[in-house]
Amino acid sequence: MTEAAAATAQSNLPELSVSELAQAVKRTMETNFDRVRVRGELGRVMIAKSGHLYVDLKDADACVSTVMWRANVQQLGFKPEEGLEVVAEGRLSTFPGRSQYQLICDRMAPAGVGALLAQLEKLKAKLQAEGLFARERKKPIPYLPRVIGVVTSPTGAVIRDILHRLGERFPRRVILWPVLVQGPEAAGQVARAIKGFNALQGADRPDVLIVARGGGSIEDLWAFNEEIVVRAAAASDIPLISAVGHETDTTLIDYASDLRAPTPTGAAEKAVPVRAELIERVTGAEGRLKNGLVRGLERRRTELRAAAGKLPRLETLLQIPQQRYDRAAERLNAALVANARAAQSKLDRVAARLRPEALSQDITRRRDLLTRTSARLRPAITRALEAQRKHLDASGRMLDSLSHKRVLERGFVMVHREDGSLVRAGKDLSAGDVVELSFADDKQKAVIDPAHAAAEPTKPKAKPKPGVDQGSLF
Repeated sequence: MTEAAAATAQSNLPELSVSELAQAVKRTMETNFDRVRVRGELGRVMIAKSGHLYVDLKDADACVSTVMWRANVQQLGFKPEEGLEVVAEGRLSTFPGRSQYQLICDRMAPAGVGALLAQLEKLKAKLQAEGLFARERKKPIPYLPRVIGVVTSPTGAVIRDILHRLGERFPRRVILWPVLVQGPEAAGQVARAIKGFNALQGADRPDVLIVARGGGSIEDLWAFNEEIVVRAAAASDIPLISAVGHETDTTLIDYASDLRAPTPTGAAEKAVPVRAELIERVTGAEGRLKNGLVRGLERRRTELRAAAGKLPRLETLLQIPQQRYDRAAERLNAALVANARAAQSKLDRVAARLRPEALSQDITRRRDLLTRTSARLRPAITRALEAQRKHLDASGRMLDSLSHKRVLERGFVMVHREDGSLVRAGKDLSAGDVVELSFADDKQKAVIDPAHAAAEPTKPKAKPKPGVDQGSLF
């Protein structure tokens, strides 16, 4: 074949532009590899200002350029870093501007539990260094919350277990904030639910929050290891109880919460006390309080009686002053008579020794002296006598006010037997006894009437009208 013939043969091929060829390759690749799942190590990780992620997915022998758009990057549950082994899922395509193929990735996750645990430990160390897990940040759980907020799935068994346990222990008002508890969108919903409960005001604001999920693998529980969830739990002003997984499962929200419960049912038990036990405790405290009050009153009553028994009676207080007064009054009269007699005797002796003239002069002189002396002493004597008179009057009034006669003047009667002994109680009298009734102005005899005393109780007598004689008692 000549060169001209060869040129003619080649001209039979369709002629394509560079762009047409690139688009044809693109369509072919996207058709044959519409969905792939690739495992490899991340290299050359770059997040553009637009939010798109550009990485190289490689192994020992090959490298595939990979791109993830911003909307999918925001759903990642981990931070892509160079050297991290991941599983990427998406579709193959080409980038005509550079004549290379690339993986358009819409899902990416760390490959294997080991990588997840390494990522978990790294995030845990970071948050712990910031103080989000510090003990002094923990808030006490209220003893008996009025409203309980629950963040969990509305369709799982978790919410039923929590409601059932609360109903058994102490029924409380429960507000459910429904969220996804697994998957790419779970972390964002849980964080927004915690913030939403904290934003509530008034009667709907919970006193305590419970963030709960049933058990599962580390991948299933990964949403509760997300940084956004941990920070929301640590920033919650409402005390928060975490109950994620089974007792052996531990997520980062457990470190940031104010209290960790081993299971959702355990969270309900930690949120409220047992109502029956609380009633029993209050009843017991009430009984102890009453017994304490009764014992205290009895002790004080006994102390009062003992103190009253030690106080002297009024009659005892007045006995000694009254005796002193009586004796002083008796001695005063006798002393006046004795002094007068002594003075008269002395005067008689002196008069017997004196002559009439000298006696007269001496009497005159002594009379003058006596007059002058009496003139000087009269005011002092008057004052002394007046003071003694006032003191005597005051003592007399006090004695008179304490006399039983004042009591009789108010309408009371003293009852004496024939032998003069005082009757202190009605039970001491018998039918036919003769008694003496002492009134304020008189004394009368009376006989106890057996028939009248036994038949009917004594009725109070009507008060007499003014000016009408009461008549005799007999």
